[in-house]
Amino acid sequence: MTPAAEKLRRLLDRPGLHRMPCCFDAHSARLIENAGFELTFMSGFAVSAARAGLPDTGLLSYGEMRDQGRDICSAIDIPVIGDGDTGYGNAMNVKRTAFGYAAAGFACVMIEDQLAPKRCGHTRGKQVVSRQEAVARVRAAVDARDAGAGVLVMARTDARATHGLDEALWRASAFEDAGADLLFVEAPHDEREMERVCQAATRPQMANLVEGGTTPFLPPARLESLGYRIVAYPLTLLMAATRAMQDALNSLKKGEPANDLLSFDALTSLVGFDDYNADAQRYATSDDASEGEGTPG
Repeated sequence: MTPAAEKLRRLLDRPGLHRMPCCFDAHSARLIENAGFELTFMSGFAVSAARAGLPDTGLLSYGEMRDQGRDICSAIDIPVIGDGDTGYGNAMNVKRTAFGYAAAGFACVMIEDQLAPKRCGHTRGKQVVSRQEAVARVRAAVDARDAGAGVLVMARTDARATHGLDEALWRASAFEDAGADLLFVEAPHDEREMERVCQAATRPQMANLVEGGTTPFLPPARLESLGYRIVAYPLTLLMAATRAMQDALNSLKKGEPANDLLSFDALTSLVGFDDYNADAQRYATSDDASEGEGTPG
């Protein structure tokens, strides 16, 4: 296991539910870490929107997602789970994705069974590949893990929306048999379905709570009692940031100052100016002291 994967595994060895706000860039990831959360997830929906202004319909490439993940992972110390979508091709592409995500610093890569081009799990129009291809994708990611990638594997199924819950549970069980470290049955419709999801396998299960989405937005205590080990909030930060930016823009358009802003001092500290200046002072020279005073031409 990579150090990041080991950190995530140790976290999952602890009892209880782990709450996981999802990030879309290094800044949002740092906010999550600073707020005291112990892990995060790079949301494909949020990255598509923030990086390219595009919907989550498989338009971003493996390289774009990997590069975004590298920036995120290098900015924080908590483990990051990376959305690997369908693996960006066949089983060999899945293996490359697992190795690439591990090299980028991810603790875990998520691989799903949607037919490419995939789409957000809480939107219409999803399709899934055959059972055989779905399991082959997970097996390829697991093989990459065991061949040196050292990254944990989360296996996701979207079959609930297309084939019903029983098919989704069959796939989750098959993914566990194939060696997946974590499981994710997307978009169960009610608490009874969520309970069945958690009872169907022994590997840690993740709940995915989208405000306004298909799955009931349950409190953490209830999710834990159902048997979930991780709960992801994939769009909360993107929704909050978008609304705040819209409000600020509306104020500026009216010729008014924006309200409820972070102070300039707080922002400069958050992005690292204080640490940068303190470190730079260690290397200061006499030339730095006279900077800006001008010298004879």
